[in-house]
Amino acid sequence: MLLEVENLCVNYGHIEAIRDISFGVKEGSITSLIGANGAGKTTTLKTISGLRKVRQGKVVFDGKDITHLPPYERVKLGISQSPEGRGCFPGMTVRENLDMGAYVRNDRRSAAYLSDLDRVFELFPRLKERISQTAGTMSGGEQQMLAIGRALMAKPRLILLDEPSMGLAPKFIQQIFSIITEINHQGTTVLLVEQNAAQALKRSDSAHILETGAIVRSGTGRELAGDDSVRAAYLGGDV
Repeated sequence: MLLEVENLCVNYGHIEAIRDISFGVKEGSITSLIGANGAGKTTTLKTISGLRKVRQGKVVFDGKDITHLPPYERVKLGISQSPEGRGCFPGMTVRENLDMGAYVRNDRRSAAYLSDLDRVFELFPRLKERISQTAGTMSGGEQQMLAIGRALMAKPRLILLDEPSMGLAPKFIQQIFSIITEINHQGTTVLLVEQNAAQALKRSDSAHILETGAIVRSGTGRELAGDDSVRAAYLGGDV
C-alpha cells in the first residue's frame, strides 16, 4: 500500500469527526471516499495532508509513519492536495498559482520543471490560454482546473482531490473526471472525495462509504455501484 490509514480518530473540540477508520490506497489506483455532507470525508483528507491533528491512530505513507509530520514535509514526500472550494490565489495569475504549487521544489529553472508545466497545459489547455490572467477572474471550472494543476506541480505520487466537481456546470464535470482518469493513467495515485458518487465509482479501483465519521461499506467501485442499497442511497437508483 502506498497510503495506510490505521484506526484514525479526529476531533473538532469535543466533537468526534472521524471514528476509528482504517483503509489503504494502492499505488497506481484511484480510491474514492463517498458519503453525505458531514460524513468526515474532507476531514479525512485534511488529516492525511497534515492540516488536522490526530487524536488516535496513524497515517503511513510508503512505509513511513507521517502521523505527526507537518504538511510541507508531506508535500516533499509526495502528497499533494487540491482542496474543497478550489482555493486558488485570486490576485495571482495562472502561472503564479502554478509556481506556488511547486514551492517545495528547488528546480524551477530546470528542463524537468518546464516539462511538468507543459504536462499541466496538455491536461488543461485552457490554463495555457489564460496563463497571464488572474485566477479570481476565471470561471469556476477554470479555477478547478487550476487547483488541480497547481497540486500536480508538486510532482506528487499521491494527489488528494476534494470535491473536484462541486459547483461546476455539467460541461465541466465530465471533463474534470476524464482528466482525473488521465492523471491516474500517467502514474499518479488518486484519493478522491466526491459527492458525485456515480462518476467517482465508475472510475475507482476501490471505494469506501463514510457515514457520521465511520466507514460502513468498502469494495471495488464496480461492486459498490452495483449494490442496491448503495444505489438507492447515493446514486438515485442509477449509475
